[in-house]
Amino acid sequence: AEILAEAAAFKKSAVAYLHPEVGVCLEDANLFGRNYFERASAPDVENMEEAKERAKILAEAAALKQLASDYMHPEVGVKTTDPTLFGRNYFNRYSAPETDEDEFADERAEILAEAAALKKSAVAYMHPEVGVCSEDATLFGRNYFERASAPDVESMEEAEEKAKILAEAAALKHLARDYMHPEV
Repeated sequence: AEILAEAAAFKKSAVAYLHPEVGVCLEDANLFGRNYFERASAPDVENMEEAKERAKILAEAAALKQLASDYMHPEVGVKTTDPTLFGRNYFNRYSAPETDEDEFADERAEILAEAAALKKSAVAYMHPEVGVCSEDATLFGRNYFERASAPDVESMEEAEEKAKILAEAAALKHLARDYMHPEV
């Protein structure tokens, strides 16, 4: 009888553990507890529909992030783990045309080196904000525009205001001269 009572208690404990939505039924009026999940100050809990919608939105955002990363970094290449996807290498097959001879390969290498130098020059020209990087410690230069004793550079608005003030001063000087020397 004692073993059956113990087994019944284990079964009741297992059912309570596996089905928390059932809740706790109390038979003793002296037992009580506070529900921390349904009080007024408890944080909001999302229902199942909201959780599914949130998971769907996060999955779409992750897919968009992956697409943006693939677009912005084409040098990474395409990686796949699907064994049904395959491609054919047209460069190493037996029927591929033969590769260039050494003299053409050297000339091609020179042309590619020149093209790389031109590209570097074009990038430096189109992006002056990047600045110049030098590894040679003997190279140096002085910045005459941002030194402490450099004259202040005025903005366009300040230059226009200065021009107005100078024009008014010139007009006042002309009026003063006319007033002081009416004979002229």
